[in-house]
Amino acid sequence: MFFRSLCFVFLLVLFSCGNDDSLTTMASDDDNSATSNFIPCENGMAGEFPCNGYDLLGRIELAQFSAGSANDIWGWTDGTTGKEYALVGLNNGTAFVDVTDTENLIYLGKLPTATNSSIWRDVKIYDDYAFIVAEARGHGMQVFDLKRLRNVASPPASFAADTRYTAIGNAHNIVINEQIGYAYPVGSNTFGGGIHFVNIQNPMNPVAAGGYAGNGYTHDAQVITYSGPDADYSGQEIFVGANENIIAVVDITDKDNPVEIATLDYPNLGYTHQGWFTEDHRFFILGDETDERDSGFNSRTLVFDMQDLDRPMLHATYLGPTTAIDHNGYVKGDEFFLANYTAGVRVIDIADIENQNMTETGFFDTFPSSNITSFDGVWSVYPYFESGNILVNDSNTGLYIIKRSQ
Repeated sequence: MFFRSLCFVFLLVLFSCGNDDSLTTMASDDDNSATSNFIPCENGMAGEFPCNGYDLLGRIELAQFSAGSANDIWGWTDGTTGKEYALVGLNNGTAFVDVTDTENLIYLGKLPTATNSSIWRDVKIYDDYAFIVAEARGHGMQVFDLKRLRNVASPPASFAADTRYTAIGNAHNIVINEQIGYAYPVGSNTFGGGIHFVNIQNPMNPVAAGGYAGNGYTHDAQVITYSGPDADYSGQEIFVGANENIIAVVDITDKDNPVEIATLDYPNLGYTHQGWFTEDHRFFILGDETDERDSGFNSRTLVFDMQDLDRPMLHATYLGPTTAIDHNGYVKGDEFFLANYTAGVRVIDIADIENQNMTETGFFDTFPSSNITSFDGVWSVYPYFESGNILVNDSNTGLYIIKRSQ
């Protein structure tokens, strides 16, 4: 399963997946912070970066992380201190950055990869712990106590994992249902690359809880405790998987007896990549990673009506203003935040999605040289901080913090 992501062919020439001692050397103590130099979005530019309605608050480049490429990103808010942190996926580990004061970003340190480097790494959180997987052979799932970030004596530190779950080796992604305390590595070397169940209610003692291989390899997914319009599934734990060539909807409430609810496809299917529910669980918004390249679309986002989970259907199709490839997308309120590779982060108003109306309201482009159809630029985005600050991870250049212009 290591080579299942279609972007591998394009990125392998740029980034090594093996060990590289030059990439694991920590930055010096003098380089742990980055003064941001706030750059407003004015006349369509924030310094060198094209923009519309979003300012640049600060950034940390890959060289400061001693890394060759970046990938996934997530955020953590310390419930005790209120501080905000970026959890930055890198080819050779996971970096932790205090982003509370954007005028003084503090690179606190890195948790090195458990085995080899990999251009694919994914991190999610539960109960003040980070859970990290990678496509590196034998990597397993690292568990890191984020409360350790409160007191780092001499940043940047080289951290060790607090524990490691080794019932998987490589995995492409990890999904967590924070409501019930279960993690779901997907695209692993278990269950045919499908869903691997892990009870993480005691984060320091993850327990294998079975899995599901019924719909083949899962590239990415979302798992929710369902509270949408289909009363038949109210309160059930529902998995929606982007499974390469289908979308799979599965009831995984009973870990010993997962039940397929539905599968569906769509026109001009390329590679079913990743999707996210609207907050009312009515619609599922999906990105296909190769339809722009293979079918000549502008950035295409597909919306599925999940009012009846047994019979979901294609509801709407949104085409963006460029031919850039869409990658990870997340919903916050009435907005969809799309990591759009060479076109940067695009923000789409979905308030009237029921009437098939979606409108781009802003963007910030970290890849200013072009909007071509390639696997360069923004890999992922995290829009969930109460401060309104948004984390952006660019695979070529590193971490950005942006915010809606005032």
